[in-house]
Amino acid sequence: MTVERDFPNSLPYELRQPADQRIPFVFNSPHSGQSYPVAFLRQSQLDPQTIRRSEDCFVDQLFAAAVMLGAPLMVAHFPRAYLDVNREPYELDARMFFEPLPPYANGHSARVAGGLGTIPRLVGEGQEIYAQKLHLDEALGRINNIYKPYHAVLGDVLATTRDRFGYAVLIDCHSMPTGIRFPESGMRPDFIIGDRFGTSCTPELASAAIHLLREMGYVVAHNKPYAGGYITEHYGRPLKAFHALQIEVNRGLYLNEHNYERKPGFEQLQRDIGLFLADLVSLPDFHFLGTPLAAE
Repeated sequence: MTVERDFPNSLPYELRQPADQRIPFVFNSPHSGQSYPVAFLRQSQLDPQTIRRSEDCFVDQLFAAAVMLGAPLMVAHFPRAYLDVNREPYELDARMFFEPLPPYANGHSARVAGGLGTIPRLVGEGQEIYAQKLHLDEALGRINNIYKPYHAVLGDVLATTRDRFGYAVLIDCHSMPTGIRFPESGMRPDFIIGDRFGTSCTPELASAAIHLLREMGYVVAHNKPYAGGYITEHYGRPLKAFHALQIEVNRGLYLNEHNYERKPGFEQLQRDIGLFLADLVSLPDFHFLGTPLAAE
């Protein structure tokens, strides 16, 4: 099995739980994994540094305050280059495999065309991961044994949260390359808030996130160029009391992207994110359950 071979001494992911979940928020860091399986590295033609180009390095640590605030935090230990759970389960690139794709696979999405499917073909700016084609069983093993269980755990904790509190809010945590700029001004956004253009959560949640970060002095963009991926789109069902928001942090704030070491500003950013989260999770319930009753 893929898990036994690739993660013999550790789990591919974990759900970090508070002693008692006190708030209807769930946090998720699907791209911060740094456990690169030996068999995967042997399949790759990239050096150990280059293969990390797609990694959301240390994002789980930046958002660690979520657990202290009373929310679960789902964390991937497997790397994004190995398996991307922020995709549909079968967004597969036919060029990567010896065998033809199964009929249920989505081989024609824009993400597949860009080399960034469920089993990515590329990292960084167009670097091919694999030295040769893979057998389809390799991809299906990762999907069946890691992708599906990952989403089963995430879906279960969201459902339990909604049952307990009346609604659930998923905050999907990511990082973006330092070079991202606003096309009009050339300025670098520090954060990008994505709500699938208003469809994945109540507008008050996105507005509050943007306002709180701007009040802290950060440059914040909304939906451009990242509006949220599969996770935000799939779990964000406001009419069913499931809200999902994606937060992208610019790596230039905290990471040296050449050697993957923390910059001196890491601790301050971590503290700022903790303060931001404390305010964000304090939004009144009526923002998620409907408008409050008028005073009589």
